[in-house]
Amino acid sequence: MEDKENKKNKNKGNIIKIISTVIVLILLCILLVWLCMGYYKKQTLNISNPIVTMEVEKFGTIKIELYPDKAPNTVKNFIKLANNGFYNGLKFHRVVKDFMIQGGDSAGDGKGSATLGDLNGTDDETKYAIKGEFNANGFPQNDLNLTEGTIAMARSDYTQYSSTLSKESYNSAGTQFFIMTSNDHTNLSGYYCGFGKVTEGLDVVKAISKVKVEAASSDDSSSNANTEKSKPVDDVKISSVSVDTFGVDYGSPETLEPFDYMSWLYSMYGMSK
Repeated sequence: MEDKENKKNKNKGNIIKIISTVIVLILLCILLVWLCMGYYKKQTLNISNPIVTMEVEKFGTIKIELYPDKAPNTVKNFIKLANNGFYNGLKFHRVVKDFMIQGGDSAGDGKGSATLGDLNGTDDETKYAIKGEFNANGFPQNDLNLTEGTIAMARSDYTQYSSTLSKESYNSAGTQFFIMTSNDHTNLSGYYCGFGKVTEGLDVVKAISKVKVEAASSDDSSSNANTEKSKPVDDVKISSVSVDTFGVDYGSPETLEPFDYMSWLYSMYGMSK
């Protein structure tokens, strides 16, 4: 009688083990399918690149597709600035025929500089710059040519003062950008960070490139002051700039402490600023 009971309990235990094993196998199969589906979606999901909508007063709308795969940190920087409203109300302060139109300077004359507050929406007046994501600066993944309609970051050129300052020049971009209006300056490719392309409104860009310009005022410290007619006679105002990221959070850009040319110059001559 006792053996019969033991046998019955043993069979019951075996059944429980079998059921448990089956349940575990089923759960493992579900987990495997879930992982495979996740991998498949990740590999096949077509996430749209960010799209910029730039409204230019009296001219129209410019649409620009950004390329985070080519210049990820630059795209992060532009998105943060744009969606924080930094570019709203600024202007294209420099227009060079058959070359480019340049804007994004808070001072409107080429002398403005970026602050961390512009990025994070605070009162932080700490100035910043970003690394230049282009081939000459050790960033070969950005193979975007500066052809007509390409948007790129403007930067300083300290090499006009000393040939030793190439890295300082390459890593001096902040908020200013330019849009190419010609295919005649592709020699700049690899030396300036292109990070997007106009998809709509190239006619608007071309119209801006044809505005009447004059020489910059004598107190303008930009590198081309008094040597080229590039300042629009009538302001070309950017009403608003926004970026649709299609739900993707690209995060905040990595920033650098900007190069202080005057401090460098004083140090070269053993002087204190």
